[in-house]
Amino acid sequence: MITELKRLALEGAHQKPVKVSTARVGKLLETSPQTASRRLQELERAGLISRNIVPDGQWVSITSQGMKMLRQESSDYQRLFGAAEEKVELAGRVRTGLGEGQYYISREGYMRQFREKLGFPPFHGTLNLDLDRPSVLLRRRLDARPGIPIAEFQSEGRTFGGAKCFRAQANSHEVAVILPDRTHYPPDVLELLAPVNLRQALKVKDEDEVRVEVFL
Repeated sequence: MITELKRLALEGAHQKPVKVSTARVGKLLETSPQTASRRLQELERAGLISRNIVPDGQWVSITSQGMKMLRQESSDYQRLFGAAEEKVELAGRVRTGLGEGQYYISREGYMRQFREKLGFPPFHGTLNLDLDRPSVLLRRRLDARPGIPIAEFQSEGRTFGGAKCFRAQANSHEVAVILPDRTHYPPDVLELLAPVNLRQALKVKDEDEVRVEVFL
């Protein structure tokens, strides 16, 4: 399955839905359209891709589970060939936020970009961490990196500011760090997006520690 995922990712399906025909997939995989169709179905059943069938083809995107498999494959190759993926590990304690995340994240102007650029629609709300002192220093490295840009947009008679995101993992859960251009939080607070309610998924409450690997 990893070969098919890599081919789809090279077509851009790891960033946004891409339109492909079974003939095109067959060409990418050097197999027949019939075999290509079966392999796409297997990927979908395994939860590694999502598909939307249309009359002249299908829209395919790699799911967060598929991205997790690709990232693990990449990590394995990097260990084999001595090139470690650049990342930072941050740690902080769960805190209750200001309650604004649910409103902002649910705006379609943001959700559309999250789906296209992160590969998942986030749960309507962020998990907020009070970073420990070493992590506050490490977090500054994110400021110097371009990350995944989230553009500002106009809606409801106002401007919603931009942000940048970084892919990350928290206890093996696929997440994303979001750094809004405009925020009410100080730099020692880290906001996490995820396709699930992270408090429930990680089984954490306020003051519990969470460690996050952020890929630069």
